Amino acid sequence: MLGTLPGEESLRRGEYYAHARNLFWPIVFALFGDRAPPADYAEKLAFVRTSGIALWDVCEAAQRTASADSTIAEEVPNAIDTLLDTYPGIRAVAFNGSGARRLYDRHFARRPELLYLALPSTSPAHARLGFAEKLARWTALRDASRAASD
Repeated sequence: MLGTLPGEESLRRGEYYAHARNLFWPIVFALFGDRAPPADYAEKLAFVRTSGIALWDVCEAAQRTASADSTIAEEVPNAIDTLLDTYPGIRAVAFNGSGARRLYDRHFARRPELLYLALPSTSPAHARLGFAEKLARWTALRDASRAASD
């Protein structure tokens, strides 16, 4: 699962998807656990790990105004190619929003052996879709995870 770059609240707390209105954790727990996410961040990380999901961002660093992905500039990408080479068992790359997908495509070539999932952003800045609509579109992540474990 690739995001763009941690937002201000995530950076402040040192946690992925830390903003209280970000739907990432509620969606992932609804898809894979059918329960509300716990408050404890270590439990959240353990849950995604056992669900076969790794979390990272396309950008290691960038210039950005507040937490707005639309203002990302002068980005330095993370070593995603190295990650994919090191872990050949990775079967899919999912993008949390179109910004992550665009940044990935700017810095990396797509690999034919991987499935790429363009998912709607869970960020509160992207409120055009509600929880139910986002959850329905995110079922592709659960389906890909199940297919990879078969």
